[in-house]
Amino acid sequence: MSDSHTAVEHGPELLHHFVDAEQQRDASTLGMWLFLATEIMFFGGMFCAYLIYRSWYYNEFAAGSRSLDITLGTINTAVLICSSLTVVLAVRAAQMGKRKLLVTLLLLTIVFGFAFLGIKGVEWYQKFEEHHIPGHAFNAADLVQAYPQIHIDQSHEQIYFSLYFAMTGLHALHMIIGVGIFVWLTYYAWRGRYTPKYYTPVEMCGLYWHFVDIVWIYLFPLLYLIDRKPLR
Repeated sequence: MSDSHTAVEHGPELLHHFVDAEQQRDASTLGMWLFLATEIMFFGGMFCAYLIYRSWYYNEFAAGSRSLDITLGTINTAVLICSSLTVVLAVRAAQMGKRKLLVTLLLLTIVFGFAFLGIKGVEWYQKFEEHHIPGHAFNAADLVQAYPQIHIDQSHEQIYFSLYFAMTGLHALHMIIGVGIFVWLTYYAWRGRYTPKYYTPVEMCGLYWHFVDIVWIYLFPLLYLIDRKPLR
C-alpha cells in the first residue's frame, strides 16, 4: 500500500522497487557508468592490439594510414562534436521543460548521426574501389608503388585494414544503436513524457552518445594522423 502511494506521489515513471525518484536516477546513473566501463575495456583491447601491431609492422601501418581520406575523417569529427553539443542542449531543454526545443535537438542529433554514417559509408566505398577490403580480393599494390622507398608486406598491410574496418565498423554499429535510441527518445519527448522532474532517459542516453563520440575522437588521430610524418 505504501509503495503504491509513493509511486503515485512521484509520478508513473517511478518504478515500484525504488523508494523515490532520486534513488531511481542514482541507480540508472550507476548502471550506465558500469556499462560504459565494460565498453572502455572492449575498445581498449582493440586500441592495444592496434598499437602492438603498429610497433611490429610500422611501414605497413604508416602506408595504410596515409591512404585514408583525412578530409572525410575531419568532417566526421566535426559532425560528432556538433552532435555532442546538441545532446547537451537537449538535456538542458528537458531540465527546463521545453518540449519542442527538446524534440528539435534530438532530431538534430539523429541527423548528425546519419550524416556521420553516410560519410563513413563513402569512405568505406573508396576502400572497396581500391581493393583494400580484407579478404581474398585484397590488393595493396598501389601502396607498394606509392612508397618504393620502404618495404611493404601485403599480408601485414591486410592486418592494418582488418583492424581499421573492425574498429570503425564497431564504432559505426554503436552509432546505429545510438541513432535508434534517440529515435525512441524523440518519440517519447514528442508525447511529453520528459519533464523537469523526470528526464533521466535523456541524460543516460546522452552519456552513451558522448562515449561513442569520445571513442571516435581517439580513433581519428590514431588511424588518420599518427603516421603522417615523412616515410624513409
